[in-house]
Amino acid sequence: MIRVLFVHDTWLMRSALTALLSDEEDIEVTAAPWNKAPGRARAFRPQVCIVDGDTSGTTELPNGPGGPGCALLVLATACRPGVLRRAVAARALGIVDKDTPPGRLLRAIRLVAAGQRYVDSSLAADFLQAAEMPLTARELAVLTLAAGGASVPEIACELHLSNGTVRNYMAAINRKTGARNRVDAIRISQGAGWL
Repeated sequence: MIRVLFVHDTWLMRSALTALLSDEEDIEVTAAPWNKAPGRARAFRPQVCIVDGDTSGTTELPNGPGGPGCALLVLATACRPGVLRRAVAARALGIVDKDTPPGRLLRAIRLVAAGQRYVDSSLAADFLQAAEMPLTARELAVLTLAAGGASVPEIACELHLSNGTVRNYMAAINRKTGARNRVDAIRISQGAGWL
Protein backbone atom coordinates (compact mmCIF):
# COMPACT_ATOMS: atom_id res chain seq x y z
CA MET A 1 0.00 0.00 0.00
CA ILE A 2 1.40 3.40 -1.03
CA ARG A 3 0.74 6.11 1.57
CA VAL A 4 0.21 9.50 -0.12
CA LEU A 5 -0.11 12.93 1.49
CA PHE A 6 -1.62 15.67 -0.69
CA VAL A 7 -0.78 19.18 0.50
CA HIS A 8 -2.85 22.08 -0.81
CA ASP A 9 -4.44 25.10 0.86
CA THR A 10 -7.70 24.89 -1.12
CA TRP A 11 -10.17 22.52 0.51
CA LEU A 12 -11.96 21.70 -2.76
CA MET A 13 -8.69 20.66 -4.45
CA ARG A 14 -7.69 18.53 -1.46
CA SER A 15 -11.02 16.72 -1.35
CA ALA A 16 -11.21 16.18 -5.13
CA LEU A 17 -7.75 14.66 -5.47
CA THR A 18 -8.20 12.63 -2.30
CA ALA A 19 -11.44 11.18 -3.70
CA LEU A 20 -9.72 10.32 -7.00
CA LEU A 21 -6.79 8.58 -5.31
CA SER A 22 -8.99 6.76 -2.77
CA ASP A 23 -10.49 4.69 -5.59
CA GLU A 24 -7.13 2.97 -6.14
CA GLU A 25 -6.63 -0.31 -4.27
CA ASP A 26 -2.90 0.18 -3.77
CA ILE A 27 -3.05 3.81 -2.54
CA GLU A 28 -3.96 5.14 0.89
CA VAL A 29 -4.33 8.92 0.86
CA THR A 30 -4.80 11.80 3.25
CA ALA A 31 -4.69 15.54 2.68
CA ALA A 32 -3.73 18.64 4.63
CA PRO A 33 -3.25 22.37 4.16
CA TRP A 34 0.35 23.65 4.30
CA ASN A 35 0.16 24.75 7.94
CA LYS A 36 -0.93 21.27 9.08
CA ALA A 37 1.22 19.20 6.72
CA PRO A 38 4.17 18.54 9.09
CA GLY A 39 1.87 17.21 11.83
CA ARG A 40 -0.14 15.13 9.39
CA ALA A 41 3.09 13.73 7.93
CA ARG A 42 4.40 12.71 11.36
CA ALA A 43 1.16 10.84 12.10
CA PHE A 44 0.59 9.34 8.63
CA ARG A 45 4.24 8.71 7.57
CA PRO A 46 3.64 9.06 3.81
CA GLN A 47 5.86 7.55 1.14
CA VAL A 48 4.84 10.19 -1.42
CA CYS A 49 3.89 13.81 -0.82
CA ILE A 50 2.07 15.64 -3.63
CA VAL A 51 2.20 19.45 -3.62
CA ASP A 52 1.04 22.22 -5.92
CA GLY A 53 4.17 23.81 -7.39
CA ASP A 54 2.43 27.15 -7.84
CA THR A 55 2.37 27.69 -4.08
CA SER A 56 5.29 29.24 -2.26
CA GLY A 57 5.25 26.40 0.29
CA THR A 58 6.97 24.06 -2.17
CA THR A 59 10.40 25.10 -0.95
CA GLU A 60 9.56 26.30 2.54
CA LEU A 61 9.90 23.00 4.37
CA PRO A 62 13.14 21.01 4.53
CA ASN A 63 12.84 17.54 2.98
CA GLY A 64 9.46 18.59 1.59
CA PRO A 65 6.30 18.66 3.71
CA GLY A 66 6.24 14.86 3.98
CA GLY A 67 9.47 14.77 5.98
CA PRO A 68 12.67 12.77 5.52
CA GLY A 69 12.35 9.65 3.38
CA CYS A 70 9.18 10.87 1.69
CA ALA A 71 9.36 11.34 -2.08
CA LEU A 72 8.15 14.73 -3.32
CA LEU A 73 5.83 14.87 -6.36
CA VAL A 74 5.08 18.37 -7.66
CA LEU A 75 2.07 19.36 -9.74
CA ALA A 76 3.20 22.03 -12.21
CA THR A 77 1.55 24.33 -14.70
CA ALA A 78 2.93 24.36 -18.24
CA CYS A 79 4.63 27.57 -19.40
CA ARG A 80 5.86 28.39 -15.88
CA PRO A 81 9.53 27.34 -15.90
CA GLY A 82 10.20 28.94 -12.53
CA VAL A 83 7.91 26.38 -10.90
CA LEU A 84 10.04 23.60 -12.37
CA ARG A 85 13.18 25.29 -11.07
CA ARG A 86 11.69 25.44 -7.56
CA ALA A 87 10.63 21.79 -7.80
CA VAL A 88 14.17 20.75 -8.71
CA ALA A 89 15.55 22.92 -5.88
CA ALA A 90 13.15 21.18 -3.48
CA ARG A 91 14.54 17.82 -4.71
CA ALA A 92 11.26 16.63 -6.19
CA LEU A 93 11.48 13.09 -7.50
CA GLY A 94 8.48 13.62 -9.77
CA ILE A 95 6.89 16.51 -11.65
CA VAL A 96 3.47 16.18 -13.28
CA ASP A 97 1.63 18.67 -15.49
CA LYS A 98 -1.59 19.81 -13.79
CA ASP A 99 -3.40 19.32 -17.08
CA THR A 100 -2.45 15.64 -17.31
CA PRO A 101 -5.00 12.79 -17.35
CA PRO A 102 -5.52 11.07 -13.98
CA GLY A 103 -3.88 7.86 -15.23
CA ARG A 104 -0.59 9.67 -15.76
CA LEU A 105 -0.69 11.05 -12.20
CA LEU A 106 -1.32 7.55 -10.85
CA ARG A 107 1.63 6.21 -12.86
CA ALA A 108 3.83 9.00 -11.50
CA ILE A 109 2.80 8.23 -7.90
CA ARG A 110 3.66 4.55 -8.32
CA LEU A 111 7.03 5.29 -9.95
CA VAL A 112 8.01 7.90 -7.37
CA ALA A 113 6.96 5.57 -4.52
CA ALA A 114 9.32 2.97 -6.03
CA GLY A 115 12.14 5.52 -5.94
CA GLN A 116 12.11 6.25 -9.68
CA ARG A 117 12.14 9.71 -11.22
CA TYR A 118 9.14 10.89 -13.25
CA VAL A 119 8.93 14.06 -15.33
CA ASP A 120 5.86 14.68 -17.45
CA SER A 121 6.93 14.81 -21.10
CA SER A 122 4.61 17.77 -21.74
CA LEU A 123 6.91 19.88 -19.53
CA ALA A 124 10.13 19.22 -21.48
CA ALA A 125 10.26 22.62 -23.21
CA ASP A 126 9.64 24.35 -19.89
CA PHE A 127 12.60 22.51 -18.36
CA LEU A 128 14.85 24.03 -21.00
CA GLN A 129 13.55 27.49 -20.13
CA ALA A 130 13.92 26.82 -16.41
CA ALA A 131 17.62 26.20 -16.91
CA GLU A 132 17.88 29.62 -18.57
CA MET A 133 16.39 31.74 -15.77
CA PRO A 134 18.40 34.95 -15.88
CA LEU A 135 18.17 36.04 -12.25
CA THR A 136 20.61 35.17 -9.49
CA ALA A 137 19.45 34.02 -6.06
CA ARG A 138 20.17 37.49 -4.62
CA GLU A 139 18.23 39.21 -7.41
CA LEU A 140 15.30 36.87 -6.74
CA ALA A 141 15.44 37.76 -3.04
CA VAL A 142 15.33 41.49 -3.88
CA LEU A 143 12.49 41.00 -6.36
CA THR A 144 10.51 38.80 -3.95
CA LEU A 145 10.61 41.53 -1.32
CA ALA A 146 9.70 44.14 -3.93
CA ALA A 147 6.75 41.99 -5.03
CA GLY A 148 5.61 41.94 -1.42
CA GLY A 149 5.46 45.74 -1.47
CA ALA A 150 8.75 46.51 0.28
CA SER A 151 10.41 49.83 -0.52
CA VAL A 152 14.10 50.17 -1.44
CA PRO A 153 15.07 51.08 2.17
CA GLU A 154 13.02 48.17 3.54
CA ILE A 155 14.66 45.73 1.11
CA ALA A 156 18.09 47.14 2.00
CA CYS A 157 17.41 46.69 5.71
CA GLU A 158 16.02 43.16 5.30
CA LEU A 159 18.94 41.95 3.15
CA HIS A 160 21.64 44.00 4.91
CA LEU A 161 22.47 46.00 1.78
CA SER A 162 22.79 49.68 1.00
CA ASN A 163 19.98 51.50 -0.81
CA GLY A 164 22.30 51.99 -3.80
CA THR A 165 23.04 48.26 -4.00
CA VAL A 166 19.30 47.48 -3.98
CA ARG A 167 18.79 50.00 -6.80
CA ASN A 168 21.63 48.34 -8.73
CA TYR A 169 19.99 44.94 -8.26
CA MET A 170 16.65 46.33 -9.46
CA ALA A 171 18.34 47.82 -12.54
CA ALA A 172 19.97 44.44 -13.29
CA ILE A 173 16.63 42.69 -12.80
CA ASN A 174 14.91 45.08 -15.20
CA ARG A 175 17.64 44.58 -17.78
CA LYS A 176 17.69 40.78 -17.49
CA THR A 177 13.92 40.39 -17.64
CA GLY A 178 13.42 43.04 -20.32
CA ALA A 179 11.17 44.98 -17.96
CA ARG A 180 10.48 48.71 -18.14
CA ASN A 181 10.25 49.13 -14.37
CA ARG A 182 9.88 47.32 -11.05
CA VAL A 183 6.18 46.52 -11.53
CA ASP A 184 6.85 45.14 -15.01
CA ALA A 185 9.73 43.00 -13.68
CA ILE A 186 7.44 41.57 -11.01
CA ARG A 187 4.72 40.82 -13.58
CA ILE A 188 7.20 39.13 -15.96
CA SER A 189 8.79 37.07 -13.18
CA GLN A 190 5.48 35.95 -11.74
CA GLY A 191 4.25 35.00 -15.21
CA ALA A 192 7.33 32.84 -15.72
CA GLY A 193 6.87 31.28 -12.27
CA TRP A 194 10.16 32.61 -10.90
CA LEU A 195 8.38 34.26 -7.99
